[in-house]
Amino acid sequence: MLEKMGDRLDTEAVIQEFELMSMDAGRVQREILKKILEDNGETEYLLKWGLNGRTDPESYRACVPIVTHMDLEPYIQRIADGEKSSILTGKPISTISLSSGTTQGKPKYVPFNDELIGCTMKMYKTSFSFRNRGSKCCDCNYQRVPERRVQETMRAMQTPCCSPDEVIFGDNFHHSLYCHLLCALIFRDEVEVVSSTFAHSIVHAFQTFEQVWKELVADIRDGSLSSRITSKSIQSAMAKLLKPDPELAETIHNKCLGLSNWYGLIPELFPNAKYVYGIMTGSMEPYLKKLRHYAGELPLLSADYGASEGWIGVNINPKLPPELATFAVRPDNAYFEFIPLENNLNALEVSVEPRPVGLTEVEVGKEYEVIMTNFAGLYRYRLGDVVKVRGFHNSTPELQFICRKNLLLNINIDKNTEKDLQLAVATAANLLAEEKLEIIDFTSLADLSTEPGHYVIFWEISGNADDELLQKCCNCLDGAFLDAGYISSRKVNAIGALELRILMKGTFHKIMENFVQLGAAVNQFKTPRCVGPTNSRVLEILSNNVVKSYFSTAFS
Repeated sequence: MLEKMGDRLDTEAVIQEFELMSMDAGRVQREILKKILEDNGETEYLLKWGLNGRTDPESYRACVPIVTHMDLEPYIQRIADGEKSSILTGKPISTISLSSGTTQGKPKYVPFNDELIGCTMKMYKTSFSFRNRGSKCCDCNYQRVPERRVQETMRAMQTPCCSPDEVIFGDNFHHSLYCHLLCALIFRDEVEVVSSTFAHSIVHAFQTFEQVWKELVADIRDGSLSSRITSKSIQSAMAKLLKPDPELAETIHNKCLGLSNWYGLIPELFPNAKYVYGIMTGSMEPYLKKLRHYAGELPLLSADYGASEGWIGVNINPKLPPELATFAVRPDNAYFEFIPLENNLNALEVSVEPRPVGLTEVEVGKEYEVIMTNFAGLYRYRLGDVVKVRGFHNSTPELQFICRKNLLLNINIDKNTEKDLQLAVATAANLLAEEKLEIIDFTSLADLSTEPGHYVIFWEISGNADDELLQKCCNCLDGAFLDAGYISSRKVNAIGALELRILMKGTFHKIMENFVQLGAAVNQFKTPRCVGPTNSRVLEILSNNVVKSYFSTAFS
């Protein structure tokens, strides 16, 4: 083990605590709202809404409006600028975090304090307890702030990362990733879990491994670190782990040569690995096919449901396939409300919104937009997530993530969501698979610069496909959008022919680099599935890397 273990986490006690809480979720929600309002009732923001010390849900909903991040941005900016007064919270904001910015094109400030960090620790422990494992972890994570409480919690759960802190908190993610892989190989027999925040990060790590594995083997054989790593602190930390090991190097070399197209790479490298773990729902679903390719027979366990602003639900049935994952809301994480989407996603744009309902008032089978009030100064805050209630665990709902509310392809009367886009791409990808090709990544654009406007789908693919195949893929994409508004608009040419643009290899890596340069952590990065006009830099990168373009004839 890399570090001395702390006391073992009592998983049964953690599960019992969650079970008791979920039996009376309504009471817990009222207590959480009361605590939040008592702690922050004298802040500038809450004073202006005239609560006058009231902490009940009815008064709160009547007085305080539902807001977006844009509404709170001026307050958060003042905190980021160092203003010390009680603006949003009574207790100090310890950290201003940056979201990835992949949705709107620029990172947004998100306030954090000790209470919110404490919620994160509780989620880690609850999630771990339901997985009920005590394991050593190849954790491909990259942290901007050295939050020691995270490491302490990992040690309590007996899942220390293979990599030293200098790698985890390194300021160059290329160097950190290389050393994550190297550390994992050094401890290959002890690795029991392979994880990162998002499935994309795990796929990216092993795609990188394909390129650098011979260099990693040389480092292990010689006991010296590659010259590509220039950070002195990382060099020093890795020197303590590296020693010449020709036998291990030969084993890894032979394992790699014995693989067919890298299928089952993870269990070959880590023979005692039990599962692969990370967020695998929503925009991460398109990476599952590639991740399953690397994982072979190892199960994929979907991590919990959260957002930049805080955690929402825990995966209490982790052995279900990621596509079927649901998340039981932990009622002490925040105060939650849900806006009903009466006609499912067709109700995303209505003039008068339905009245929000509380956590225990949601109905099975219905879809809602999530509203959060957290401990760090976000009050009645639109997360922008659409969820479906799949059932209840005791009295707390189990939610399935459906899509981001504002990620819509829309030109006329059409409304295609992120999920619709994923399904269309998956359908067309089957044509590529017949030729042993695959989609590395994709995004889309509702192009209103033409008359009529049309959908543009961007693909980066693994090899060279001929024009006939790509034209078939383009037609297939156009026909795979099943929204009635889209089909009728295409038939009367109110929406133009779908365009498929093929990108130069490495384009999506350039997009990730762009967000990292803006301050996002690599393990926060999510490919934007629908690029809007505010994402001007991403549009520029995409436009500059198009190598082929095809227009659909599906409705001709």
